[in-house]
Amino acid sequence: MRRVVCKGERLCLRDVTEADVVALHAIYGDATVTQHMPFAPRSLEEVARLVDQAVEAAAAEPRLLYVLAVVDAERHDVIGVARLHVEAGHPHSAEIGFGIHPHHWGRGVGTDLVRMLLSFGFKQLGLHRIWGARAPANLPAQLAMLTAGMVEEGRIRHHVHTPHGWRDSIVHSAIEDEWTER
Repeated sequence: MRRVVCKGERLCLRDVTEADVVALHAIYGDATVTQHMPFAPRSLEEVARLVDQAVEAAAAEPRLLYVLAVVDAERHDVIGVARLHVEAGHPHSAEIGFGIHPHHWGRGVGTDLVRMLLSFGFKQLGLHRIWGARAPANLPAQLAMLTAGMVEEGRIRHHVHTPHGWRDSIVHSAIEDEWTER
């Protein structure tokens, strides 16, 4: 099993563990955080099941799903969650997603996180393409992805079903040979 640990100036990424359930519930259970996600706030039990699935996925060979705790490098507390999902049948392409606790919004944490995910995917996993989809109204995610070096590709109409109905997605991507670490 390949353990993930990535260290940056402000953030660290590591595999989620059962000890993270309460901290992750503070993110996945928050209506403000999940407003742009395709699901309603999660219960503590639902988050525990997600963590169990992430731990199981970490042991899979080949590993296709990375669910990572976003840790404040100075305080060492979990402030977010990130996902990188390598596409089955397309091992050089992966989708990213992330959520950050509202207390850390507006400080560039999202941009730092996207940069770390891109660096991890390109340098450690040898990916060629990394993409992410966001809600059209999620302007902070747009800014984070663009500032981190991703390119806006376009809109997928009625891409995901949310508790509020169908929602379009705006797709961003980075290509290995175009991306430069910033």
